[in-house]
This record gives sequence, structure tokens and C-alpha cells, in this order.
Amino acid sequence: MLEKLLEPWTDRLVDLYLSKANVCFPLLDEDSFRDQYRSARDRISPAVLACIYANSLTYWKFDPTLSPERCPDQRFAWNLACQVLYSELRHSPGISSIAASLLNVGGRPTTSMLGNGVQLGAAISLSHSLGLNRNPLPWHIPQSEKFLRMKIWWCLLIHDRWSSLAYGTPPRLRSDQSDVPLPTVEYLSANGQTSTKTQASAVFVALVGLTQLLEVFLDNVYRIKLSPSDLPVDDLEARLGHWVDTLKGDTRKVILRGTHLDSPGASNLRLAYLSTKLLLRRIELNHDKQAADVQAPKIDRRYSEVRHTAEEIVSLVQELEDTQLGDFWLPVAAFTFSHTVTFLIRCALETEDDPLSLSQSPSLHLAKELLDALRQHQDRHGWDLADISLAQHTEVVDKLLTPDPADEVLPSTFLETQQQLMPEFPFMEDMFSYTNLDFLQS
Repeated sequence: MLEKLLEPWTDRLVDLYLSKANVCFPLLDEDSFRDQYRSARDRISPAVLACIYANSLTYWKFDPTLSPERCPDQRFAWNLACQVLYSELRHSPGISSIAASLLNVGGRPTTSMLGNGVQLGAAISLSHSLGLNRNPLPWHIPQSEKFLRMKIWWCLLIHDRWSSLAYGTPPRLRSDQSDVPLPTVEYLSANGQTSTKTQASAVFVALVGLTQLLEVFLDNVYRIKLSPSDLPVDDLEARLGHWVDTLKGDTRKVILRGTHLDSPGASNLRLAYLSTKLLLRRIELNHDKQAADVQAPKIDRRYSEVRHTAEEIVSLVQELEDTQLGDFWLPVAAFTFSHTVTFLIRCALETEDDPLSLSQSPSLHLAKELLDALRQHQDRHGWDLADISLAQHTEVVDKLLTPDPADEVLPSTFLETQQQLMPEFPFMEDMFSYTNLDFLQS
């Protein structure tokens, strides 16, 4: 039924997925998949094929061939794809079911964090049952199967860690429970591969390396029995710096300078790095605020570092062009923007004493700049990654920037809520509904 809905564009959608998404996030072996799609399509998992069709609709408006045509309803397409996936998971689960689940979780726009969490949990459970967490290189199986198993595991790891950061839930996968080797360009590259694909492979290798490092940061966020003296804050910054030092060529320039963003997947990698850096700043700030002998100048410096990192995220979003907007992005990137605005609001509320000074806060104006840039991308290109942050924060920031002259002091409701939740769970504030706060009611 889904193919009927998408005719006569199914072949173009497969090409679009392989050239836009799979080159940056190599879940499938492109050559073998193309051969099978041309000669034995009936042997391809219906769930994988359905999820590829639905996944590729994100790139419809950026494709010169498809953009003049009316795009089918994405929600309806995803509903059909999910039906096929659930049927396969129930009746004949296998490695293809894991790939289909990752295509589902990686689909845009994000409409259900709970649904994605359930899908990801099922994929992780199935992957352990099938031994994807073990190194297949010494096994007596075809080389293509070895690489396929490793690719699926790397993609699973990426979704697990970055979903944890986005959704505020602990990661399910731990590095000490897997011996799958980290990817190299050689694992991902084929003979005669174009320079563009080689660059995309290098970006993916860097993303997996950053994902591995993220585990240490998340451990600081989600460990319950944790005192300020247990936080290896200096070690975290050193680890992040060491990861940067391992990068070479254009990938290093993506991270250090924010250039070469036309490489496939580079903008997503840049944002992932900045979100990790922002997480580091939050951990440092929370650590110093809980320390008994902290000095005010040190806290002020921490707030300044937060703003500088947030400003890098704002600059990245402002400088995105059509090429980058239509490139591959992890769907959880949308939550990076939301977290950034929320943290900037927190910094403004904690550093200002009255409504007038709050309305002039550099942190709050940075949040406004980020929302304005996201609004522009949403209006011009229908960029779905802007939706969550704009829906959550536009009204809040506008109200804080236009204080009521009758107010003499800052409202306390939001500050009290932050004091209860934020030191232990840095991302819980994004799950709190601003619309229930008394001081924002009109």
C-alpha cells in the first residue's frame, strides 16, 4: 500500500535515501542493496523497504526532481511503515528488523519520544540476542555479513547515546559489554569510492568516536549516588580535547573552525560536538555551584563559558544554508536547540535580579537569536528540526524580554522548580511545561 501511495517515485526515494542519509549513516551496504533492489526486490525485508520510503520523504523538498511535485503525507506514510515493522517484529524478527527499527527511530519529524524509546529498546534487546555486541571479525562468516553486523551496531550505539542526551533517559548500551571494534574509513570504504563518500566516512568515524566519549559525560548526568567530589570535571574536558586531537584533515576543521560544512554529515557532527561541549559546561557549572568553597568570580566565569558555547550553536544555526539544511541530521538534533534555549533562560534567571535587567540579559538575547534563526529556517524550508524549540520557547522568551513595568522582582516559581530539579537531572527542565507557570499567564 505504501508503494502505491508513493508511485511513481519509489525508485527516486530509494536513491535519495542512499545518497543523503545512508552515505552519512551507513546502516546498509549501498552496493549490495542496490543490486538486490534491482534484481530481487521481493527478498528485501518489507519493513526495511517501507521505512526507507518513509525516511526519505524528509529530503523530498530539497530534491530538484521531487520538489516541484506534491509530497505525500509523511505521518500517513510513517503509520503504514510502522504497521509493517510491528508485523515483522512479531512474526519474524531478525537483523533486518533491527535495521528497520533504526530507520524508524531515525525518521523525521520526531513525533513520539516514548514510541522511539520503545522501538530503540526492542532493537537493543534483539541485537543482544543475535550477538551484534560481539566482534564478528574472527568468525567464519562472509566478510559482507561481518561489516553489516558492525555497521548496524555502530548505528544502534549512536541512536542510544544521543537519544539518552536528548530525552533525559539513561543509555542502555555500555562499552564494557561490547567488543565490536570502532569503525575506520577502510571498513566503510569500497574500492573506487568517490572523495565525497570518503569524506562522509571520515565524518561518521568521528561521530562514532564522539559517541563513545559521550558515555563518560552521560555517566556524570545519570549516576544517582554522586557527590561533587566524585565528578572528574577536569578529566572530562581533557577527554574531549584528546578526541579533538585525534581528528585529521577536513573533519578536524569542521570541529575546530566550523568550516567545510558542505561535507555530508559535517553539520550534524559539528552540532553533536557543540552539544557535548554545552553538556560539559553544564556539568562544570553544577559542580562548582555545589562546591562548598566556590568563589563568585569562578561561577561568573562558568556562566560566561556557557554563553560562549551557546553562541557557537547560535552561529552554526544562523550560517546554515540550503545544502546543510537538506543534509543528514539525527532527529535528536532538534532537542539540542531546545536544551540550549532552556539553559540560556536558566542562566538569565539565575544571574539577573529584576525584570528590567533580565530583559537585557545577554543569555536571553542569545536565546532570542537562536529562535529567530530557527524560525527563518522553518518558514523558508519547513525545517522540522526547528519545530520543538519554537513551540516550547517562543512565548516564554518573548514574555521575559518584555517585562511588566509593575513587576519589581523576578517571579520565584520557575527558580524554585529549577532548584529542585536541575542540579541532579540537567535535562528535566525540558520536560516541565512552562505554560503551567503562574508568572507567564496572561
